[in-house]
Amino acid sequence: MSARRRRVLLWVATHAFAVALALMFLAPVAFMALTALMTDEQALTSDLWPRSWNWANFAEVFDRSLLLRWAGNTLLYAALGTLFTVVSSVPVAYALARFRFRGRRAAFLVVIAAMMLPPQVVAVPIYLVWARLGLTDSLWPLILPMLLGDAFSIFLLRQFLVTIPRDYTDAAKVDGCSDLRTLVRVVLPMARPAVAAVALFQFFYCWNDYYGPLLYAGVQQDHLTLSLGLATFKAFHSVQWNLTMAATLLVTAPVIVLFFLAQRVFIEGVTLTGVKG
Repeated sequence: MSARRRRVLLWVATHAFAVALALMFLAPVAFMALTALMTDEQALTSDLWPRSWNWANFAEVFDRSLLLRWAGNTLLYAALGTLFTVVSSVPVAYALARFRFRGRRAAFLVVIAAMMLPPQVVAVPIYLVWARLGLTDSLWPLILPMLLGDAFSIFLLRQFLVTIPRDYTDAAKVDGCSDLRTLVRVVLPMARPAVAAVALFQFFYCWNDYYGPLLYAGVQQDHLTLSLGLATFKAFHSVQWNLTMAATLLVTAPVIVLFFLAQRVFIEGVTLTGVKG
């Protein structure tokens, strides 16, 4: 047996469990992509491989739906929601991690309790508030509350910020920096992995959110997001699995690409490794 073959077998034996998990996750994506390229008749059979490659299915999805409009609504929701969440959550997390004030522990417990509160519990009173403000049938009831911060984002950022040595912030204050300038110029560059992780978490949440748009977006097609629009498309094309899979692939592809492009900083932020010298 050659040395190269031994190395390959050793690598497979060492990573066998990881390879099996990867195949488990990739199999549904491969099935979805192959079905998206089938004809209507073949998609209803047990065939796993397309007899002919029907790339026109993707163009037909655009013709039969407002996919670009839904993508624009979703991008607006995800981009503004992510921006508002990061801008509003970072100062709160910094205050909980660095400032000494009466009631700090109680405030942190409130943040943790807010993480455990299901959104369905307060859905009715909050909906009535937005209805009286005349902002229903739009995505603004989902975007504007993010200006008040997000409990999970505050918790994650706070847990990262406590790992940053106080020597950095103390030195900045000795040099005459205010608390805001210390946060912007000293703390944020060190907390970049955590901020990136929070931003990605929030972006993925907004991109995949179904409950919120279902509650507030209304029934007009041009107000829908991708998740809600995809469900509507599936209802109208329930027997055309090739078109349904093509639409699903178009909706999930941007998220998959974004994750692979940012997975390094995402994993670094989630693991909360602290400050690197």
